[in-house]
Amino acid sequence: MLPEPADWRTLVVIPTYDEAENIGTAVANALAAVPTTHVLVVDDASPDGTGRIADDLAQADERIHVLHRTAKNGLGMAYVDAFGWALERDYDLIVEMDADGSHPADTLAEMLDTIRAGAEATPPVGVVIGSRWVQGGRVENWPKSREALSRTANLYARAALGIRTNDLTGGYRVYRADALAGMTLTDVDSQGYCFQIDLTIRTVNAGFGVVEVPIVFKDREFGVSKMSGNIVVEAMLKVTAWGIGRRASQLRHLLGSRASVAGSSSL
Repeated sequence: MLPEPADWRTLVVIPTYDEAENIGTAVANALAAVPTTHVLVVDDASPDGTGRIADDLAQADERIHVLHRTAKNGLGMAYVDAFGWALERDYDLIVEMDADGSHPADTLAEMLDTIRAGAEATPPVGVVIGSRWVQGGRVENWPKSREALSRTANLYARAALGIRTNDLTGGYRVYRADALAGMTLTDVDSQGYCFQIDLTIRTVNAGFGVVEVPIVFKDREFGVSKMSGNIVVEAMLKVTAWGIGRRASQLRHLLGSRASVAGSSSL
C-alpha cells in the first residue's frame, strides 16, 4: 500500500559515463527543482573521474547517493540496477534523467504532480514521460537529421506495437515504484532508447497507464552523445519482433474469444 501521494518519496536516477563536465550541474538542477527529492548517480567506472565527483557531492549532501558499477554495460542495465536499489529502499517514485542537461529539471515538479494525480485513474498512471513530440514539446539544437530519425523511429514503433504514446523513446520519465515492482526486469536486455520502448510496453502489460507531459529538450553542451548506429539497429529489430509478438497475441485472444462465444451459442 502506497502512502498518500503528497508523501511519496522520490528518487532521481542519473546514469553516467564520462560526464565529469555535466554531473554537478545535473544534480544541482534536480535538487533545486524539487528540494525534497533524492538523487542516485549510477556511474559505470567513468575514466574521466565522474564517479569521484559524484562521491564528493554525496559526502556534502545526504540527499545524494552513488551506485558504482564496474563496467560500461549499457543504459538499460544501469537503470535496472538503479530500480532495484530504489525498490529496496522504499522509494515511491523513480525518475529517469540524463546527466547532459537535455532533460529540463524545471518540468520535474509538473511530472511528479501528474503521476500523483493519476493515482486514482483507471488504469492508474504508472509512468509519466517528458515528451518532445506532443503539443507544446520540442527539441532545440538538434540537427534536422537527428530529429527526423527520432520522429521516424517513434512513428514506426507506435505503428508496430499498437501503442498510442507519441514519445516512446523519450528518456525523461517518472515511474511509480509499484509499477516497476510488478514487472519482470531480470530478462531486460535492451539498451539505448530501445530500453525506453521496452519499459513502456511492460508498463502497459502490467496494467498501468502512460501519460505524456510536454518538454523542451535541449541537446547537450558538453561531452559526447552516446547515440550510435548499433543502438538504432537494435531498436528496429527488437521493435519489429515485439510488434509481431503483440499482434500474434491479440489475434490468439480474438480467436479464443470467438471460439468461446461459438461454444456457448451451441449449448
